[in-house]
Amino acid sequence: MLASIRSAAVLGIDATDVTVEVDLAQGLPKWLMVGLAASAVREARERVSAAVKNAGFELPSRRCTVNLAPADQVKDGTAFDFPIALALLAASGQLPPKALANLTVVGELGLDGALRPVRGVLSIARATRRLRPGATLVVPPGNANEARLVSDLTVAAPATLADAVAQLRRGALVPHDVVVAPASADVPPEDLADIVGQAAARRAVEIAAAGEHAILLVGPPGSGKTMLARRLPGILPPLTEQEALEVIAVHSVAGLLTDDRLVSARRPFRAPHHTTSVAGLIGGGSVPRPGEVSLAHQGVLFVDEMLEAPRHVLDALRQPLEDRRVTIARAMHAVTWPAHVTFVGATNPCPCGRAGDGDGCRCSQADIERYRARLSGPLADRIDLHVLVGRVRVDDLARGGGDAEPSAAVRARVVAARARQAERYAALAGVRTNGAAPARWLERHGRVSAEARALLLDAADRLRLSARSYHRVLRVARTIADLDGTEGVGAGAVAEALRFRPAQAP
Repeated sequence: MLASIRSAAVLGIDATDVTVEVDLAQGLPKWLMVGLAASAVREARERVSAAVKNAGFELPSRRCTVNLAPADQVKDGTAFDFPIALALLAASGQLPPKALANLTVVGELGLDGALRPVRGVLSIARATRRLRPGATLVVPPGNANEARLVSDLTVAAPATLADAVAQLRRGALVPHDVVVAPASADVPPEDLADIVGQAAARRAVEIAAAGEHAILLVGPPGSGKTMLARRLPGILPPLTEQEALEVIAVHSVAGLLTDDRLVSARRPFRAPHHTTSVAGLIGGGSVPRPGEVSLAHQGVLFVDEMLEAPRHVLDALRQPLEDRRVTIARAMHAVTWPAHVTFVGATNPCPCGRAGDGDGCRCSQADIERYRARLSGPLADRIDLHVLVGRVRVDDLARGGGDAEPSAAVRARVVAARARQAERYAALAGVRTNGAAPARWLERHGRVSAEARALLLDAADRLRLSARSYHRVLRVARTIADLDGTEGVGAGAVAEALRFRPAQAP
């Protein structure tokens, strides 16, 4: 007898429809699984067999063929355990086949028949609502709140295989009605008011937050680079509903969600160690998983001790900083993850950290040049704001921050600037900030004054700026104008943007 049920497979942060077919035929007891199933899926036969028996059902002693369609798409993970078990029970006559109609089912089975959470349920829920309107999504209890984030979708979450079968025999699954806690706009305890001095660096951090610009902080140890970076999330606007769903989808695919922190208005802050591999930073693996740059989507990616990282690892950031996404290609498929991040790098000026500080640098010129060469020209060209962070005097520290501006005041300006950008780019798909604005569009519609354009052209010639650097200065100037609340980009905004742009080597 043949039975089928609908499920889903996650690819990147999207999901595709999968039909699970189970056929029981005459022959020696044997399991055959087809449809490009990865090893974790093939192991389902052991989990399903034990779960069916321990849940009190009969395991058919017949030849069992399981097909996962479409058969030319790779399937991975443990989410197919539950639909395979239900289709097996329907094929063996222990469950009415019509009870499986209009369901999308995912979940891992324990050997006792308990349902365990799986990765990527938010992506599956969004795909179910889009591809199968009116269908009920059946998930483990640990994924129920995640699935409920998608509106206009019926979600059921039985605790065990036996519970699910009992409900289906009665005619329908019991909907899951737990209300997801609303997002909170809590502000992190780290405040910019804690920063003593560093007026230029504070201004650069504000510009980076307002326009989603990449920033590099260069200074001696203890000058406050890490403190500045860790306070940047506190001046970013809260996540919108759409942005929050994107963040949750990435973290769900990575298996990092917890119920107590499922929904938050806080933007992600990721600070990978400088020994992180390319796969850890960008994503990858035999079964691709998102890396730190995607886990920081809509938030901050902070790389401390940046020049201690291998050059090839740093250079892997070139494409994500330019395209705002990561694509990992494999022989059978390719996956794409979003990477809209505010990148912050921090580094010492030399191996000993004292170059230019007047405190007795012991590095030779060759050592300094070799150290700084770890940041390649193409990557440096993609960083909008280069900031020198000087050492803070001890007597200034003793006096404290004084009346330094708090994060709340800076955040108000950033929120207002982001609102202006959202309105400006409303008609451009995928563009929300100046940092991601198309250069040609900004040239035509950025309202750059003639005086500002003349200054920028002259500076580009004197500083030997590349075409990319030219347009990045223009983007930063547009952000400065938005922070100042002006419609046009004046010469003052361009001049300030040029302060954060290093000259190119001759």
